Amino acid sequence: MSSTTPTPPSPSLTERRKAETRMEIARAAAGLFVRHGLRATRAEDIAQAAGIAPRTFYRYFATKEEAVAPLYAAGSQRWVEAVRAAPADAGVLRALEHGVRHTLTPGVGVSASSWEWVRTLLRLAEATPSLRRVWAEVCQASERLLGEVLAQRVTRAGGPGVPAVAGVPAVAGAPGRDTDAQSEGGDNVAATGEPPAITPELRFAAAVASAAVRAALEAWAAGDEPVEGPGGPAELALRNFRALRDFPWGP
Repeated sequence: MSSTTPTPPSPSLTERRKAETRMEIARAAAGLFVRHGLRATRAEDIAQAAGIAPRTFYRYFATKEEAVAPLYAAGSQRWVEAVRAAPADAGVLRALEHGVRHTLTPGVGVSASSWEWVRTLLRLAEATPSLRRVWAEVCQASERLLGEVLAQRVTRAGGPGVPAVAGVPAVAGAPGRDTDAQSEGGDNVAATGEPPAITPELRFAAAVASAAVRAALEAWAAGDEPVEGPGGPAELALRNFRALRDFPWGP
């Protein structure tokens, strides 16, 4: 990562407290959903488990299903931030694989025991249309953020005047494109202070990469394979990326 890349402002104390409260409610909701099921759990039950009044619950969430959105989002955020944190000289595919290894591997970000909660919540999303919408919205938001991260990486690699799409074929395994572009130097984000443009090709790259990870998670959750090993979410996602290595990503 470039030392000149702008650092987003830290959230205020009020924002941090609100985020903590949202996550506490989300954990309470997830625990009730896992133990008692979605249908048997009321918003009032979640409020009681979280130690808040029902009216406070409704200040944060409109429905009981929305209450687990912060948990879904936390996993998606970890995946995107791990892609962002990949070595600066890594091509797009390597950065995506780095994100998978640092997010979907048990004990890295999520404890091994918590993965069974993940499996249950994903199964509930598959079986319940209202919860499936929450999961889909989180995935869409994650996809947009991933597009921004890929644009930042490609722009830094390409330098001023180099089209952002130049880095995209690296996902398909095109030799040398990312490393050649990096030799040009430069950092558009730092130079202009503006976020790099997300080209249609990068939107496509983010959509396909997100789908590869989402499909791996959902496939693992639907079965009974352990979280580690060839049937685990990390290995399934990496297998999906290997299958996409020669995918025609764009011009």
